[in-house]
Amino acid sequence: MSPRYGLHLENHLHLIVQSPDLPAEIGSFKSWTAKRLLEVLKEQKAERILKQLAFYKKAHKQDRDYQVWEEGSHPEQIQNPAMMRQKIEYIHQNPVKRGYVDNPVHWRNSSARNYAGENGVLKIDRE
Repeated sequence: MSPRYGLHLENHLHLIVQSPDLPAEIGSFKSWTAKRLLEVLKEQKAERILKQLAFYKKAHKQDRDYQVWEEGSHPEQIQNPAMMRQKIEYIHQNPVKRGYVDNPVHWRNSSARNYAGENGVLKIDRE
């Protein structure tokens, strides 16, 4: 999975990615991040959060104790450069619209920082 642009907020994530097998890559990403997050929560003894994740686990999911990610994803194929620009702008403006920051560059985890010539938390590929 080759990240192009990214943003994560308190409860969701927006990405523009490219992969020959996107469903498998998204599944792998969700699995890896869930395992790492649960490790950290357990190390930190974050019982309240772990109880919430256990509560939201789907009843039919017998292979796990916690539900970190929502089932599924909502991919859209980028059709043209105009659509790409629209998606990037949406991603960058999301924390502003939610009232977290006044300027997209101020959201630490946004690729808007990379576009402003600052070091971003996320490594992106702008080509």
